[in-house]
Amino acid sequence: MPTGISSDRNISLQNVVNAAVRLRKWRMDGGPNPEEDKTIAAQGGLTFRGTTMSKKLLAALALIAGACSTPPAPPAPPPVEKPAPATATFSAITYDGHDAVFDAKKAGPGDYLNPIRQGYYPDPSILRVGEDYYLVNSSFTHFPGLPIFHSKDLVHWSQIANAIARPSQVHFDKLEVSKGLFAPALSFHDGTYTIINTCVGCGENFIITAKNPAGPWSDPIWLPFEGIDPSLFFDHDGKAYIVNNGAPEGEPLYQGHRAIWMQEVDLAAGKMVGPRQVLVNGGVDIKKKPIWIEGPHQFYAKGWYYLMCAEGGTAEDHSEVIFRSKKLWGPYAPYKANPILTQRDLYPDREFPVTSTGHAELVETQKGQWFAVFLGTRPYEHNLYNTGRETFMLPVTWKNGWPVILKKGKHVPFVVKRPPLPAEAGPLQSGNFSFQETFADGKLGLNWLTIRTPQETWYSIDKAALALKARPEAIGGNGNASFLALRQQHADASLSTTLSFAPKIDGERAGLVAFQNSNFFYFLGEVRESGKLSVCVTKRASKEEPVNGTPLACAPTPEGPLTLKIAVKGGKTDFLYGSGGALTALLKDADATILSTQKAGGFVGTVIGPYAYTP
Repeated sequence: MPTGISSDRNISLQNVVNAAVRLRKWRMDGGPNPEEDKTIAAQGGLTFRGTTMSKKLLAALALIAGACSTPPAPPAPPPVEKPAPATATFSAITYDGHDAVFDAKKAGPGDYLNPIRQGYYPDPSILRVGEDYYLVNSSFTHFPGLPIFHSKDLVHWSQIANAIARPSQVHFDKLEVSKGLFAPALSFHDGTYTIINTCVGCGENFIITAKNPAGPWSDPIWLPFEGIDPSLFFDHDGKAYIVNNGAPEGEPLYQGHRAIWMQEVDLAAGKMVGPRQVLVNGGVDIKKKPIWIEGPHQFYAKGWYYLMCAEGGTAEDHSEVIFRSKKLWGPYAPYKANPILTQRDLYPDREFPVTSTGHAELVETQKGQWFAVFLGTRPYEHNLYNTGRETFMLPVTWKNGWPVILKKGKHVPFVVKRPPLPAEAGPLQSGNFSFQETFADGKLGLNWLTIRTPQETWYSIDKAALALKARPEAIGGNGNASFLALRQQHADASLSTTLSFAPKIDGERAGLVAFQNSNFFYFLGEVRESGKLSVCVTKRASKEEPVNGTPLACAPTPEGPLTLKIAVKGGKTDFLYGSGGALTALLKDADATILSTQKAGGFVGTVIGPYAYTP
């Protein structure tokens, strides 16, 4: 307290403040007044000495008055409301595929064409129930997953379901694209259809069941055993057994050393039963250090238990081998003429090559003939292919009690005689074909997919158009982007659509994406930057690049709805745009090999479709 002033400590600070305020007002209104000084000082709890308020008192009270009477800060301006994310609307989407091999290899009325499922349809598993045939494929972290097809003649295949169709069944959150659902195996027993599968990185091994293969399929029942590629076998007594790829007993002897294991399972209880035992260690001949024995399928025929497996890895050395035993638990002896299917010993520069064949399963028709489905690839040069691993089919020949899919040194044929089954009507989804998605029925077809599991609804169909809500999930991130896609089913293929988009936020974009995985893709579409709209091509070919890619070419957006087209020609791709019918090439002959498994890695094929994003 300044000299000449004393204070009763019990006097509240509020009194001092009130006095200070009155003092400030008094000073603003006129001159000194001794009586007023005393009154103000007394009300402030201050003892005044002398007849006139001291300069120190004035200074003290003025200081308090100034501090306590600072005018309040002006109110903050109302927040600027951020525009809502835009919605991108896509009209009819047209796919056109044309490969030279199907000009050279034409099927007659009694033939079918390989592959029977073109594009990214790997790891086929086949099943016959009566006169109906069913096929299921791997889908990794694409959703919906595990596509199921039906046929009466093994030639016309129509998709009837996706076994993983509900987000609650399996979660692919933040997984790389080539994780997730590996190598499903389809079986039927006692009125129930079962798929056994591995979800790599998302729970491991499980079974799902259905009374109708068209669904709905159950939620997964998770099973506690190590390894991948399980399949079910039902023996004569109805007991069920699981065979699968697993680590060998003890330490692996070399890189790629694996084993095939078997264990009984109680499907009703969802529990493994009894001991787990190795049926095959390493492969056909462990002295030769065979690698990646996997994809086992067990069946009983001609008085023998047979065990078919893939061997050699999923690249060019892939093959299919077979073992048999008189007893369920073995020992299993290999066929001396293994492998029963491979293309690894053929001249690499042959015309229209099929490579990497393996991962097969057999089916017996109601007329007693046998066929094998298996995966293979169709490179456009060297080992480059963007279409992924596809499903092929060939008749099986039995030789001395052993099934043979293809003789050594023989090429996988593109044209094959049809099975002697009642022919179905309708178009074939093999060879060269085109189709258009008009969305006229108000729903997406079963062949559409997205990346990872959606946790919200971000697309809709209205007035025969597909609408995508722009969301802050980038195509190069690890979430579920606003991206819907179709498989690239030919080496030479195009996808086109017309886009309506009115973004109000810088950084928003919408268009088409050709996608191999989160680090390898192309984008063609409309982008808003600094308040201006442009049509741009961006590319991502490493995880170090921006999550929406690096710009390669841009041009002003033309007036009206924007037509976009991605046209892939083997290892090259063109990006075109326009309005009112005419299209202009924004970028020609870009490097499409970044969309190949050879460059991008993994196990999937390229998918192409509409995309929308907001920062």
